[in-house]
Amino acid sequence: MKPCLQLVFLVFLICHTEAEFFTSIGQMTDLIYAEKDLVQSLKEYIRAEEAKLSQIKSWAEKMDVLTSKSTSDPEGYLAHPVNAYKLVKRLNTDWLELENLVLQDTTNGFIANLTIQRQFFPTEEDETGAAKALMRLQDTYKLDPETLSRGNLPGTKYKSSLTVSDCFGMGKTAYNDGDYYHTVLWMEQALKQHDEGEDTTVSKVEILDYLSYAVFQFGDLHRAMELTRRLISLDSTHERAGSNLRYFEKLVEKEREEKSRENSLNKTTAATEPVVQSGAYERPLDYLPERDIYEALCRGEGVKMTPRRQKRLFCRYHNGNRNPHLLIAPFKEEDEWDSPHIVRYYDVMSDEEIEKIKQLAKPRLARATVRDPKTGVLTVASYRVSKSSWLEEDDDPVVGKVNQRMQQITGLTVKTAELLQVANYGMGGQYEPHFDFSRKDEPDAFKRLGTGNRVATFLNYVPSRRTPE
Repeated sequence: MKPCLQLVFLVFLICHTEAEFFTSIGQMTDLIYAEKDLVQSLKEYIRAEEAKLSQIKSWAEKMDVLTSKSTSDPEGYLAHPVNAYKLVKRLNTDWLELENLVLQDTTNGFIANLTIQRQFFPTEEDETGAAKALMRLQDTYKLDPETLSRGNLPGTKYKSSLTVSDCFGMGKTAYNDGDYYHTVLWMEQALKQHDEGEDTTVSKVEILDYLSYAVFQFGDLHRAMELTRRLISLDSTHERAGSNLRYFEKLVEKEREEKSRENSLNKTTAATEPVVQSGAYERPLDYLPERDIYEALCRGEGVKMTPRRQKRLFCRYHNGNRNPHLLIAPFKEEDEWDSPHIVRYYDVMSDEEIEKIKQLAKPRLARATVRDPKTGVLTVASYRVSKSSWLEEDDDPVVGKVNQRMQQITGLTVKTAELLQVANYGMGGQYEPHFDFSRKDEPDAFKRLGTGNRVATFLNYVPSRRTPE
């Protein structure tokens, strides 16, 4: 980044008013008291400014410590998903709050710089996406909010916790998306940390307002009433809570009357209790039938092979059916699965080639798209969360080398292959189960390529960093 010199002009506006106070000593004595009042107002302003500056100084010191840690090892720091979420949240929400605080003093040049930098900040959409990504990790790896909030995640280098405000923000994101399952989980965590005495600007009333309604959406009337009563005990003037409580009480009374009527008629009906699992509401059914298997695979709990099948898996040197380029330096090949046959090749790309491809791809990365099966138009989708770029052989000789290597390994020609796609999966990134090839109901999916349907996918997995053996 080029150094930038910023000129800040502090403009003082001096206003003059004229009045005939000098003609009357009586009026001038009034000015004495007016000036005394101004001094008192000035002192109050100074106290307010000092309090504000104290807040800003505290924030700056906290950010100085945090950024010193994060910049010393950015990839390791962001490997912790809570750090990634909080980074996006800070830049989209917390820095905006600081901006509003600093804006109270229009002579501070920080605002000019922040305004310029804000165009590069994450947006509301980014914060929402980061929150959803954290919830996706929560579901996939069966993590409870307490574990995520305390930052006790296995395999992460740094420990980072979520505040009451963070948990509340997670719950609000879920609520605004109509996701009451996660709303309950995160509002409960926010309330728990609040009850434990954590310092926060979020009130219990705000948390209970969201939590009680989300609980009601699960049909748990009695708990919704309990939470609403607690809210009213903290704020008796809360209009919505009062009307909600009356509505809940009517529903409960209606249930009692129906049960009484059924009992008088000697009818037995099953109780309509909310579905609760392990002390929490059951996760709603998902639109993806393979969801449970998909998430189990992510946790390393996939389908286990029988010993008999495992005996049929081997490691070998692969020379591409005696390809001249591989006779002297064959690749290490390992069977991963028998049916369908999946193999893994080791050390296909050098560290230098990997870094070069990453360097070429990074400036071109854009949100990955999928083809709408109805319209055929490329569009973004929640089930594909990544950025990708496409590299041509003319971009750099390394692209051609990698393409040729895949041709030598597979025996397939690169003449009809698509461009080399580089995909980067960020926080909570995913591509849900899908078919890489076009099916019968998608006959023209690859028509524009003029290459026919896809017959194979060659994945080069590039870790974020090389771990010393």
